[in-house]
Parts: sequence; structure tokens; C-alpha cells
Amino acid sequence: MTTFSFSSLLQGFFTNRLMQQRQASPHTIASYRDSFRLLLQFAQKRLGVAPQKLTFEQIDAPLIAAFLEAMQTSRGISAASRNLRLTAIRSFFRYASFEMPTHAAQIQRVLAIPNKRCTRAQIGFLTREEADALLRTPDLGSQSGRRDHALMLLAIQTGLRLSEITGLCRAGIFLGTGAHVRVVGKGRKERSTPLTKATANVLRAWLREIEGGDDAIVFPSARGARLSADGVQYLLAKHVAQAIKTCPSLGEKHVTPHVLRHTTAMELLQAGVERSVIALWLGHESIETTQIYLDANLEMKQAALDKVEPQRGRVGRFRPDDQLLAFLKEL
Repeated sequence: MTTFSFSSLLQGFFTNRLMQQRQASPHTIASYRDSFRLLLQFAQKRLGVAPQKLTFEQIDAPLIAAFLEAMQTSRGISAASRNLRLTAIRSFFRYASFEMPTHAAQIQRVLAIPNKRCTRAQIGFLTREEADALLRTPDLGSQSGRRDHALMLLAIQTGLRLSEITGLCRAGIFLGTGAHVRVVGKGRKERSTPLTKATANVLRAWLREIEGGDDAIVFPSARGARLSADGVQYLLAKHVAQAIKTCPSLGEKHVTPHVLRHTTAMELLQAGVERSVIALWLGHESIETTQIYLDANLEMKQAALDKVEPQRGRVGRFRPDDQLLAFLKEL
């Protein structure tokens, strides 16, 4: 049987399929890259073959299943993270099905590997008091403090994704009549999000401190480069630690950039905004994605409960079982 170079096929998947044909976002490419780096390291250890010398036939369903199992047992990743790794692998094998139809049986066995069911945790978000406490912490007397304040205010008011905020350029902000921010989100979809007067004023003052033209990064690092995801999480954690002193409830929450996005959605939902509008605001592919905010909104559920005529219950008196019967019952 003729062997195929897994190396050349994988390179073609990234350059031809993801970058040229699909024009995948840098975030997607980085996620898929990390998945295959882990898979190649696992294959090298298991098969004793350098990644460059692997053949396509060696990357079969049993190997991939063992890799996914190892990710959960040895690295302790969640079922959701395991499924994300599998998504990247499936995408590659769908590409391989067009390039190598003679290997259809092997490819189908890989594509048949199922996702693992996982419990969907309720989303985290900040209350208005917690968000206000967080926004009060940056030192507006320093440039980094003014940057952090503008970044967090924009994140909470607009619900932009982390990659959309860190990649935002001056050309994407419009501060005239109908102030708004324009970004390119998931799926290369462009969307515009309106700005409140307060957010527009803060951004207007901040933009005067940024050097460069329309392509200048709005929230640069100390070296003038684009902030990394870790950099944003670091500055956010720093301000959360400070805000806990005046708002202790923040200490009970794991605050991430995505939690700020959830906070935007919950503010809109509690203000009575329709789910379809929230989906457009956040750039969701489907309105069903917005359902998670309804699931987490306890206040709306309580308001609904208050409108319902309660069922009448009866309170009984507890009578302990006979000790001997209780012993037998527990056996």
C-alpha cells in the first residue's frame, strides 16, 4: 500500500484549507495548531516516530481515541476541551477525505469518534455594583491605568470578544454622531456596536494618547505591541484583586475577559432587550446561543415565579422510624 506524508497533508490543511479557503481567524488557527502539536507529541511518544516522518495511515482512529483519553486523564482537561481538540482533528480529516479518497474507511472511522457529553455550567457575570467597583480601581493618573479603564469599560459596555478588543485599531472607532465601534468577529463577520456617551468620551480622551495612524492598536502593551490574551487576563486579575477590598462579592467569582462579555448580555437582558437583538449585538451565529443568558438570569426566573399562584403544600410532623426497622432499612 502506498504511504502518504502526514506532514505535507497537515501543512496543506493549514495553508490551503484554513488560511486561504476558509480565511479562518488567527484565534481558530492558533487553537487548531495547539491541538495538532499535542497530537504529534503524543504520537511520537507512543509510536517512536518523529512527527516529520509520520504517515497518514499511522494517525488512525485508535491512536486519536487514545490521545483524547490521555488528554483527560493525564492533563486533566474537561470534556468540553477534549471535544474542542476533536473538532480540530475532524476538520483535518474532512479535508483529507477530498485529498485522499482511497483512505475513506480510515477517515470515516476517525469522523465517527463521538463527542463526550459534558455538563454545561451556568455562565458567570458581574452585577452592576461589581462592574462599577472594577471600573473604579485603575489609577487614572497613570497611562496604563487610563488604558485599563478604557479597555474594561469598552468590554463591559459593548461585549466585544477578547480577540476583538486586542485587535481593535483606531480606524475601528467612530466617535462622531452615532458613535460606534466596528470589528470583524467570528467567521470574518463585520459588525458595529453603538457606544454610550460615557464610553465615547473615555475613548476620545484615550485615543489622543495613542501614537500612529488608523492602523494603530487602541490598547497596546507597554512595548507598543498588541496585548496578548495573558496580558489582558493579568491586568484584569490585578484590578479584581484591588476591587475586592470595596466589593467582597468579587472574591467569589472567577473574572475573565469573557465574563465581561457575559455581563454585557445580562445587562441587556435585564433591561428587556429581545434575545434576537442581543444575538446581533454579540455577533452570535444563532439566537439559540443567547439562551444561556436566560438560563443564568435568576432575577427573571424569580419575577416569573412571583406571577404564579403558588401551590398549597402541607407540612407534616416528622416521626422517627423504629430503631430496629431503621437498622434493617439501611442494610
